[in-house]
Amino acid sequence: MIVTFGILSISLVVLVCILQRIGAESFNFSNYAIGNRSFGTKYQTMSLLNTWYPGAMFTAWGSMAVMNGVMSFYVLNYSLLTLILMYIMARPVWAWGKQYDLKTQPDFFALRYNSNNIRIITAAIGIISGIPMLILSMQALGEIFKFLSLGSLSFSQSVFTGVMVIALRQIWTIKIGMNGVVISDYYQGIVSYIFGTMMLIGLILWLVFAQGIGFDSLPESRFHLSGFGDDEGPLYLFSIVVTGTLGGWCWPYIFVRLFTAKDVNTLKRSAAHTVPISFMFCTSLLIFCMLASALPEVAADPEGVWFLVSKQAGGYILLGLAGMIVMAASMGHIDGHIQATGAQIANDIFRGLGVRSSHRLIIVSKICMLAITLLCSWLACLQLPALFSLAVLSYQGIIQLSVPQFLGMFWKRGNKHAAICSMSAGFLMAVLLEVYYASKLPYGLTSGVVALPFNLAIYLALSFWVKQTPPDLARVNQIFRNLSDADKA
Repeated sequence: MIVTFGILSISLVVLVCILQRIGAESFNFSNYAIGNRSFGTKYQTMSLLNTWYPGAMFTAWGSMAVMNGVMSFYVLNYSLLTLILMYIMARPVWAWGKQYDLKTQPDFFALRYNSNNIRIITAAIGIISGIPMLILSMQALGEIFKFLSLGSLSFSQSVFTGVMVIALRQIWTIKIGMNGVVISDYYQGIVSYIFGTMMLIGLILWLVFAQGIGFDSLPESRFHLSGFGDDEGPLYLFSIVVTGTLGGWCWPYIFVRLFTAKDVNTLKRSAAHTVPISFMFCTSLLIFCMLASALPEVAADPEGVWFLVSKQAGGYILLGLAGMIVMAASMGHIDGHIQATGAQIANDIFRGLGVRSSHRLIIVSKICMLAITLLCSWLACLQLPALFSLAVLSYQGIIQLSVPQFLGMFWKRGNKHAAICSMSAGFLMAVLLEVYYASKLPYGLTSGVVALPFNLAIYLALSFWVKQTPPDLARVNQIFRNLSDADKA
């Protein structure tokens, strides 16, 4: 344990030194929430990766690759499609964000649809949907300390230890805000997705040449995609790819990354840079897990595939490095999530209640971030067997924001009535379908995908039925005209 925990401790000390050098806290809320839109391509690239790929990639998605083989590649498909969406969204979101000082996703909705109510509804859906995902990310830390302690800690003790470490890390997130999150993401991203990919490739070579494991060593079931006659259904793969792609930019902690860049070209370059890194990392991880499924100990404990193979291939040193990589990935996701949620509560709820000064908004954001950290840390230490189901439900619900969000960027006709009714009805339908009919939907469709056409139909119907008033029409035309002017400038 001196070796395994020693490696992890050194990486944490380096992180603390980086955070300490960032400087004093800011008293400007825009700087605190989005870093004054000042980050270049390299920071944007690693910040997006470190927020998008959590530590659970090595455990939960690793387990799926072990058990389901090529079906797990859906995560690579929707991750790359999400980057295409980022390229498309970069221009309107960043330009409007700069012109109107937008800081959060509900800010964007409020600007486009001229409604404070939609700001509150969007914030509530994002915050409520995100909490189960945050708790799951904290629980994934338990796997790190379970393996690094060499079995000395029980799972509950491991989760508690991991939660305490991540709670300690939040001191700097709460103090510094987005500057601390993005700069630490750069270091953590290099550890997780550059060094992590190199280690994955090394382990793949070890499995192939030292263990003699190839794709021909795997059962045929690992190469099967769901179709007619399967329990999942023929449209299951389509549904989860669509859900992941649309949901990617509906999460508040992902959306806010668009506001932190220094210009539109930075966003587009970071999307281009993220594609090869994402492709190499995700492909290496899924191939590694598929090959490792041939090992008996991995078949017995699929979620521990990353740690089990690392220890077997390189002893305690490689096991310590494996823990360091998962910790770096977990911290990036949790930090970004907590920071964005705290900023959203302050900006989109308390500001609507009359809190205006930057100093007070920062204080509110810090208090909310502390409260979220304590609440989720406590919940993560409990036995919550239904939590994963809640997380799946949350994903089906969060994609209902996609209709008013994406159409609102490129279509002038949509109005606040269409946006509020469509996403509220879609969210309610997804929840009810997930609760009562999740396993009974036809052809493998998910509740969120079934709800999306109804969501879209309501949005289109009310957009045509409820005519925009002349002032509102003039306001929307001016917003889009400003976007064209920004392009010329």
